[in-house]
Amino acid sequence: MRRVPWVPTGTLRGVARPKARRRDPMEGALEAAFQPRRFIAYGDVSTFISGLEKLANQVADQIRIEPARAVDLYETFLAGCYEKADEIDDSDGAFGVFVEGLVCGWAKARQAADADRVQTAALLLARIDDDPYGFCHDIERELVKVLDKAGLAALAQVVEARLEAAANPGTGADEQTVPHAQDQWGRILRAVYAQGSDLSAYIGLCERTRLLAEDCHAVALMLVKRRKPGEALVWAERGLTLDKDSPHRSTAAPDLARLRRTLLVKLGRSGEALEEAWTQFHEHPNTFTYGEFMRLVPKADRATWHAKAMAASETRDLGSLVADRLETGEIDRLVARLRAATDREIESQSHYTTEPAAKRIEKAHPAVAAKVYRALGMRIVNAAKSKYYDAALLDFERAKRCYRRAGLTEAWDRTVADIRRDHSRKTGFIPGFERLVAGHGPSDEPSFLERARKRWAPRGES
Repeated sequence: MRRVPWVPTGTLRGVARPKARRRDPMEGALEAAFQPRRFIAYGDVSTFISGLEKLANQVADQIRIEPARAVDLYETFLAGCYEKADEIDDSDGAFGVFVEGLVCGWAKARQAADADRVQTAALLLARIDDDPYGFCHDIERELVKVLDKAGLAALAQVVEARLEAAANPGTGADEQTVPHAQDQWGRILRAVYAQGSDLSAYIGLCERTRLLAEDCHAVALMLVKRRKPGEALVWAERGLTLDKDSPHRSTAAPDLARLRRTLLVKLGRSGEALEEAWTQFHEHPNTFTYGEFMRLVPKADRATWHAKAMAASETRDLGSLVADRLETGEIDRLVARLRAATDREIESQSHYTTEPAAKRIEKAHPAVAAKVYRALGMRIVNAAKSKYYDAALLDFERAKRCYRRAGLTEAWDRTVADIRRDHSRKTGFIPGFERLVAGHGPSDEPSFLERARKRWAPRGES
């Protein structure tokens, strides 16, 4: 395997290594797993990565046994990944995630080998500087989780120097590059300080750079750990104000809102938290806001508030309402809403939404279930989705069964008449439908394995 240097050789300061590098026995397996010169198409990426993961686990096992060997293997592994990057369709980023894990493993192995922490940090930043495939983008999120206290301090030291240089670029500096560098190094330092719960350093960094809603959430969480809910609430509210004033919503906004309500409860202001959660649910009724609201309701009042919440959400669109009614177990309300819905309204919904509802209610409410199954079948036939005609036949068979159970044979007869009138030319569908009308539905047909066994049986056997 041609070894593309991932880091300079001899980087394991203070750890004995052979003067001449010998080929590790595991490199042969690595060579084969990378499948050199073969392009890995999108559909094969998962299998390809699975093979690499097995070897990565073996390398990880060496951290405890032979950490110096693990470092060397990680470097070889990473070099191979960068070499392979042009021969793989990583459209969904799975390979990048795998490489990120290797980098973290490499850092962990260097720690176990008692390598110089500052040098490790410097090497990491060198790789971030030279990262043509973006494998190390945002790597600090996972990296800080594997670094020990000394490793975090060393990374902070090296990144701090980069941030200082970006803040004082001197004459001739690129006006576009400087803000990007400040954001990049500031982001890494934030991750380091948050992982180490270094509150003063984190706040000091925000004062030097710019304060974001995400920063307020991080500071508030650190204050919660220090059992200072009052101060944490101030930061949570500060973050929500920043988010409100920003043209783009922060990803931390939902977490800040939830944290604020939790803090209000801790500070004896449960009424405010409940009122805020109810307002959010009333404006955006869904499963998440319902759960967030109900967690704040006193146990004795849950039945009352649940009924109030269900009544308030009746005006929502059918799809989201059906999903939430199933989630909350409000079957009677679900049945009432489906009974009131028009056929066209039900047909417009995805089968992922309506099919679970029909299955849930068909025993106790066969008439409404029949209506839903009929809509499921009509949705396919009306759209002439010939690939799904078999599914439509199953839906119509279920509708027929439910209609008869409910004593609504006339409704089934009308369905048959409508289909014969409007879809008689769909030759891929009508023959199977006529067999169903005659009493031979899809469920009466032998299964694939039953047909296979019958065909395989020796002649003369019944």
